[in-house]
Amino acid sequence: MPAPILITGAAGFVGTHLLHRLLADSNNGETVRLVGWHRPDTAPSVQHRSITWTAIDLIEPDAVASALAQLQPGAIYHLAGAAHVAQSWQQTYATYRANVLATQHILQGLRTASLAPRVLLSCSATVYAPQDRPITEADPLQPASPYATSKLAVEMMARRAVEEDQVPLLIARSFNHVGPGQDPSYVASGIARQIALIERGRQEPVLTMGSLEPLRDLTDVRDTVRAYTAMMASAVPGRPYNVCSGRALSIRALVETFVTRAQVPVRIVEDRARFRPNDAPMLVGDHSQLTADTGWQPEIPFAQTVDDLLAYWRAHLHDA
Repeated sequence: MPAPILITGAAGFVGTHLLHRLLADSNNGETVRLVGWHRPDTAPSVQHRSITWTAIDLIEPDAVASALAQLQPGAIYHLAGAAHVAQSWQQTYATYRANVLATQHILQGLRTASLAPRVLLSCSATVYAPQDRPITEADPLQPASPYATSKLAVEMMARRAVEEDQVPLLIARSFNHVGPGQDPSYVASGIARQIALIERGRQEPVLTMGSLEPLRDLTDVRDTVRAYTAMMASAVPGRPYNVCSGRALSIRALVETFVTRAQVPVRIVEDRARFRPNDAPMLVGDHSQLTADTGWQPEIPFAQTVDDLLAYWRAHLHDA
């Protein structure tokens, strides 16, 4: 019987897609035992005989340590945490609590139980200083938000655990990832939801946006979780990896791609009141290191991501 694979934040957006990915791998002949940890105030997202769900508050160190000692996981994907950059300015304490303190409790629990499974940490490309070209892992770091600072703190804890406890920690510096099931507070999912509302006559046929000029790197979440499983298999512990598409896409091109797929005419309006004063003009990654060490490449065309997001929101609003 293989050791269980633990996924924290398993009921969330990325966690749900990762569960589907791991289950798909098991259908290809790999036997898996999956354990999904979710917050006590949330519900499990995927029901399957291979998944055991447990409600764990990662802010409770004794509960985390006890659960880890009992579970004896063979691998951990640590996806739980606060994920919204803009909200981190208003919820700074909660952001540090969910990202830094929760990770510390997991690492401390492993240390106490003398466990050293491979652990993937979902970190962030927001730790980088802005560049006018695709960013590599060797580029300077300059976190510019409480969220970004919390993610850099997680990386620093990971490096200590690798060096002092010999826990093989894997650092995924993820750029923006999008796809079905994402909260509409994120730009791509928010646009898709608005178009679905417009098509149903529940919103005026206007998309009011902030600046349309910034360039961003958007990866389909299903490619992102494939990158995570590839890293779990062969990435080098302690080495950060960019998880990204490597493609620069302007917000204008993003919006126009959605609008061309709308079933009714939609007008785009740029509202200067929505401009962000510290919005980086370009945030695009280079995944060469990840590809060299794992063989991973992004596979899903952006057009498919857009179509699937629209299909998700059309179905979701139809059922609502």
